[in-house]
Amino acid sequence: MVTLIPEQPDFNDSTAEEVVWNALRRQLPDGVTIIHGQRLTGDDKDVEIDFLILWPRIGIAVIEVKGGRVDVVDGKWFTSGAQGKRSRLSEPPLEQAMIAKHTLVEYLRPRLSRVPGPISHLAVLPYTELPTSWDQPDAPRRQLVDGTEIDSLASKIADQLRFDFDPERHDLTAGHEFVLKNLRRTNQAVENFALKASEISHRADALSREQAKLIRILRHQNRAEISGGAGSGKTYLALLKARALTQEGKKVALMCYSRGLGRFLQLHTAQWPEEDRPAFVGLFHDLPISWGAPAGSDDDSDYWEQRLPTMLKDLADERPRGSLFDAIVIDEGQDFSLLWWEAVQSCLRNQLAGTLYVFTDERQRIFDRQGESPITMNPIQLDENLRNSAQIVAGIADLALEPPIARNGPGEEIEWINVDADSAIGEADGVVEALMDDGWAAGQIALLTTGSRHPVQKEIVETEGIGAYWDQFFAAEDAFYGHVLGFKGLERPAVVLCLNGFRDSQRAIDMLYVGMSRATTKLIVVGDLSIFDEIYDS
Repeated sequence: MVTLIPEQPDFNDSTAEEVVWNALRRQLPDGVTIIHGQRLTGDDKDVEIDFLILWPRIGIAVIEVKGGRVDVVDGKWFTSGAQGKRSRLSEPPLEQAMIAKHTLVEYLRPRLSRVPGPISHLAVLPYTELPTSWDQPDAPRRQLVDGTEIDSLASKIADQLRFDFDPERHDLTAGHEFVLKNLRRTNQAVENFALKASEISHRADALSREQAKLIRILRHQNRAEISGGAGSGKTYLALLKARALTQEGKKVALMCYSRGLGRFLQLHTAQWPEEDRPAFVGLFHDLPISWGAPAGSDDDSDYWEQRLPTMLKDLADERPRGSLFDAIVIDEGQDFSLLWWEAVQSCLRNQLAGTLYVFTDERQRIFDRQGESPITMNPIQLDENLRNSAQIVAGIADLALEPPIARNGPGEEIEWINVDADSAIGEADGVVEALMDDGWAAGQIALLTTGSRHPVQKEIVETEGIGAYWDQFFAAEDAFYGHVLGFKGLERPAVVLCLNGFRDSQRAIDMLYVGMSRATTKLIVVGDLSIFDEIYDS
């Protein structure tokens, strides 16, 4: 049988897509998967693939469907509806399919050891008959399917995949199961963020009016550092500021250091109208690579700490000033070293007067890295905790630099389980199972370690890649296994904090503060609890 995802799509009155869907169902052989409306969020774009075909031992096809009568005049593409009204297309259909294909390849490459078969792109025009003299250089006829060829759509797809097949680059024996697993995961992540954006908006209305006012009050301030404890809404304010600056017509970069937080920012901004999205959203280290810097090894700390930031500064200095940013917004700015700040300033068109907003929390300075933002005014302090339950706020109050003011209501009491560090992971695994037995959904739970990584985290990263690992978190289908160092700026309703040792005992208090504050409602701390006595006695 052909696998259909979803089994019955909502075509939103697109009869063209429905015609293609029915043709694909009839013509494709058993074992093929047809996906309608696959969404992907890349580093700088959000795309929706009309139809994605996973065809075992043949390849993968990305299909763009364009209804109405499509024609080309002086190299410009137009479509005409039933009333005969002509409108110009912002991008040719085949170019849309090509962009979607490249986004898919970029998405799959770090997640799979092998991408199965060739990946081709086509455009289907169900209500258009192309002339026999067709000769558009940007749209080869073999990649276009017009209304006269709908009955042979499957063979056209197969012909294009065979045309693109290269035996030296493509593996026709690799299965599609991991492709499908990762695509379902990212679809769930994107759908969750549509809901998350709504939730955040509602919560901002209820709890963050004063913080939102702060951004408006500072609208004429070119540079500001806004500091606040965990749960004070810094990340949402960073998003709000980046959007406001973009709406003013500025070219904006929104960046951070942590991979998980960077993916959060990308998924969240992808829900905005395109004209509201910053020009760059993601990791500080991704910017120089997008500008041509060579990629480095994950275990080469000198590359990440020294060489890549230096390359970013050099690349920025070499670029035309007009291609740089009018404004930069940085979340979790305490993670940046002095060298990184020099590189950040180089990315501004006006290094002295360009807009720079930095959001920080000194208690979350959990990396062995020192640097201060180049902002001379005193930080503006956020004192209220908007995210965590009253019990969790009370639990982290003694660890915070300044006791936070709880604004959320009560949750559940914090649970403490005292075991030695060597037994902590096994005990924490049992706690995760117990939470699910008590009715917590797996996607509501995170288990965070303070020492070595959890075996589940290692397995997912090593077998599926770091991108798939973080999309698993945002898909919220399973319990998440992570490390405190990588979970800053993120949250789950229930967190099991596993104290399985500390790589740097000098930073233990900061790691405990970060780990405990990741839970919004339920917190269970598992491990050698004598660490708290040592902290409070010191």
